[in-house]
Amino acid sequence: MSEPITYASAGVDTEAGDKAVELMKDAVRATHGPQVLGGVGGFAGLYDATALTRYRKPLLATSTDGVGTKVALAQAMDVHDTIGFDLVGMVVDDIVVVGAEPLFMTDYIACGSVVPERIADIVRGIASACSAAGTALVGGETAEHPGLLDPDEYDVAGAATGVVEADAVLGPERVQAGDVLLAMGSSGLHSNGYSLVRRVISVAGWELDRDVPEFGRSLGAELLEPTRVYAADCLALARDEQIGVHAFTHVTGGGLAANLARVLPAGLVADVDRSSWVVPPVFDVVRRLGSVPWSDLQNTLNLGIGMVAVLPQAGVDAAIRMCAERGMPAWVLGHVHSAEDSDGSDVISGTKGVQGGGVRLLGEYRTS
Repeated sequence: MSEPITYASAGVDTEAGDKAVELMKDAVRATHGPQVLGGVGGFAGLYDATALTRYRKPLLATSTDGVGTKVALAQAMDVHDTIGFDLVGMVVDDIVVVGAEPLFMTDYIACGSVVPERIADIVRGIASACSAAGTALVGGETAEHPGLLDPDEYDVAGAATGVVEADAVLGPERVQAGDVLLAMGSSGLHSNGYSLVRRVISVAGWELDRDVPEFGRSLGAELLEPTRVYAADCLALARDEQIGVHAFTHVTGGGLAANLARVLPAGLVADVDRSSWVVPPVFDVVRRLGSVPWSDLQNTLNLGIGMVAVLPQAGVDAAIRMCAERGMPAWVLGHVHSAEDSDGSDVISGTKGVQGGGVRLLGEYRTS
């Protein structure tokens, strides 16, 4: 008679899952304010929405995303406590683009085998990033998928919900000719374009422990640099009436021009000055190492700009001062003008299914 088949022998260890929860629960609880009801481990997270009654017309904003193939680098380096910043940044910073305050978030981790310490590290990173964003981590799920994922493989995803007053929504409807583009510096590659980056380093034969002088650290440490989370900074800018932000754009997949065009109304064009900043070394190394054309690089990676605020000229100085006080690199990137003042050449528009305004990238990139 053959041995009996159990859930554990099929590759699922429920006790390991319970241990992971024990290891992560303090970090999760640290993101909870009085609005979060119940403890860790419930079937659903509960959030007291009483505060919404103070809104005249509250609009809920929601977003969901993952980290992409950057998780492969975390797995290769066996470093799992930073990937949470990439996840939270990709999710909550899409919400603040419309001026919404992210209230709470949930996460989902699929793995080949539950290693409690590894799962706890991932969630601790998510919780730390939620705290930085002022967002409660109210729940999540860890699923063990033996046979579908290798034992050391995992993927992460998350979703968040926020709220904004209806008459405070930011976006194309507010943008006007004469507005200024304010760039907010990225921390590195963030969390998109890693299929290109990984292909470049693979073809070049570079190992992750290779010391790269341009980075002042190893290749792997540079590539795993966590995504900067902009939520608190953007909300501070948006709430300052002296600054008067009209729109934000989150520079993720598709690069700067494609994402900026999404928040411009039809009839307006934004001119972006490529020479207004120095492209950080990691992007130039990828370009040179893989002979990647600038056109492909700028359509894939953020090139050093993670968020752009569109605001009136009168608010620029105050916005730059606030960013400096918050430790956020910021500079004037360009200006918005009528499409009638443009000859129509090299204008990028109609991206991501949005038929709005256009973007022109002018000048040449500067590298260190």
